[in-house]
Amino acid sequence: MKTNYNFIIVGGGIVGLATAYKLQLKFPHKTIVVLEKESEIGKHQTGRNSGVIHSGIYYTPNSFKAKNCKNGRDQLVKFANENDIDFDICGKVIVATTNEELPLLDIIYKKGLANKTDGICYLNTEETKKKEPFIEALKSIWVPTAGIINYVQVANKFVEIIKVINPNSKVIFSCEVDKITSDNTSKKIITTSKGNFTTEKLIFCTGLQSDRNAKKNKVNIDMQIVGFRGDYYKLKEHAVDKVKTLVYPVPDPDFPFLGVHFTKMITGGVECGPNAVFSFKREGYSTTSFDIKDSFKALTYKGTWKLFGKHWQKGMIEYKRAFSKKLFLKALQKMMPSLTINDIERARSGVRAQAVDGNGSMVDDFLIKEKNGTIHVLNAPSPAATSCLAIADEIVSRAMSFSTNSNTKTNQGVCCYHEKE
Repeated sequence: MKTNYNFIIVGGGIVGLATAYKLQLKFPHKTIVVLEKESEIGKHQTGRNSGVIHSGIYYTPNSFKAKNCKNGRDQLVKFANENDIDFDICGKVIVATTNEELPLLDIIYKKGLANKTDGICYLNTEETKKKEPFIEALKSIWVPTAGIINYVQVANKFVEIIKVINPNSKVIFSCEVDKITSDNTSKKIITTSKGNFTTEKLIFCTGLQSDRNAKKNKVNIDMQIVGFRGDYYKLKEHAVDKVKTLVYPVPDPDFPFLGVHFTKMITGGVECGPNAVFSFKREGYSTTSFDIKDSFKALTYKGTWKLFGKHWQKGMIEYKRAFSKKLFLKALQKMMPSLTINDIERARSGVRAQAVDGNGSMVDDFLIKEKNGTIHVLNAPSPAATSCLAIADEIVSRAMSFSTNSNTKTNQGVCCYHEKE
């Protein structure tokens, strides 16, 4: 088996594969290998998100999320059109149901204008009902550029195209990285469960394991990944027609999650959720999932407890809702009062990788760090899937510009927060 490659990417999720795809387009004669610890694509965040194509309306203007989301969305839709990927630009309504939410709705609208989110407009109660007959809103924002897509299908298409461009490039599954070392040249040696590999250009896009892989590479980081499980319900077949597009509440401005919402799925049906609860296992997808190592690491990290201290009331509400169908229903009924407990049933779960710093603050923007010619994507929460091709452009740019002998500096990249050690 070939062991020396021009580029090695660790992590076969949507960001890692988008990066491999962009690198292969730019360098068709160079060899790329993606090392993926799972047996197939889409076992974690790529295959367990809600499949939404985000418009970019929510994000702080001029932030890397805002820039990447709009750019990435446009690239993603173009890619889907050109490659027969299933998608639907069905639009979204962001719903205010109380007078207290109206100022927050206005803030989102102003962000949307600043971010040049195409076609957004306000809807009154009657106009909202024309879009979504079962939704009760004082006021809403219509976002016509939001949509849905199958991200696993996108990721597999990246792999297919890479292999066509260069048959010597590949994805190796069930391949977990144990150690990263360097020889006397610029070569990096990656010790894995399937032997050693060498390269001059090494990129980590490992989501829930990003901090651990950075530490294997002796990268100094003042953050740790804390997993937040998101549970979904779905509308039963008789209730599916109650939702036509995507329906979101006004999010809590102090919490970086968008609240339980209704999501039309590209594979059919409508999902409701997710909530956001601390996960006792980084890759645990049930309410009772537990891993002693993950729990110990999270609960001995000072940032976790500072985070809990800031948001304990919100955390308790979310945690109770994870075990109560009635409480989950109650959250959904704020937007759709006619929904009944017999209209929903429990569906799947996912875990979101969220970087938390030592002060207990959730890292809000995309975060990339570089050390000695190795790039680590440390924080890529939503809308990273939508933004994957734009993030890949930034990673490719960094991979081409860094030098293994560069002085230690910290600076900002064009599209993602970037640190050089």
